[in-house]
Amino acid sequence: MNKKRDYSVYLVTDRPLCAGRDLLQIIEEAVAGGATIVQIREKDATAREFYELACAAKDLLDRLGIPLIINDRVDVALAVNADGVHVGQKDLPYAEVRKMVGPHKIVGLSVDSMEQALSVPDLEVVLGEGGFGPDYLGVGPIFPTNTKKDTSEEWGLENLASLRAQTHQRLVGIGGVNLSNARDVIRAGADGIAVVSAICAAESPKKAAEELLAEVMLGRGLE
Repeated sequence: MNKKRDYSVYLVTDRPLCAGRDLLQIIEEAVAGGATIVQIREKDATAREFYELACAAKDLLDRLGIPLIINDRVDVALAVNADGVHVGQKDLPYAEVRKMVGPHKIVGLSVDSMEQALSVPDLEVVLGEGGFGPDYLGVGPIFPTNTKKDTSEEWGLENLASLRAQTHQRLVGIGGVNLSNARDVIRAGADGIAVVSAICAAESPKKAAEELLAEVMLGRGLE
């Protein structure tokens, strides 16, 4: 099945926030509600545990036609033939990751500062031989968040808007994004919102995803 690359509602998983519920069930419900892409993030799992969870998620998301992104672990992404991988500033360098996964996989890159964001080649820049820029930048934290501890100061909406004015890169806002501010993040220039607790901790992941997608559409001026 051909998978559309849509970053509108980007679910980042966090099993401790799922209150003992099955992660695959939460993912399936979230996709039913409108989640458009899913990243499996497992900071404490062993490589084997991560691999087995990623395999199960890949089977599910292949059936649903939704891209699977693996956080940090390029080896796991390659082992399960995930649709892409997301790396941060302390992970393997982006250029090396791109060489490993090739030009057709999705590669996302976290940026914690304006300097980092503007050092990434703009999508309109013709890159050199073998050079492929990231498919999107994960910009954050936009707001204060408890789900990601190793971050710098919050970006805020004003800085997000400033970055939007200086790059053609796809931007995904992450960090403290929820139903109350999702529309503002899109209006500030993000192409999508990445959420963790707003879906994983929700009583109804399906309803939460539906409401978040509606806010994204309103942020784009669509109803």
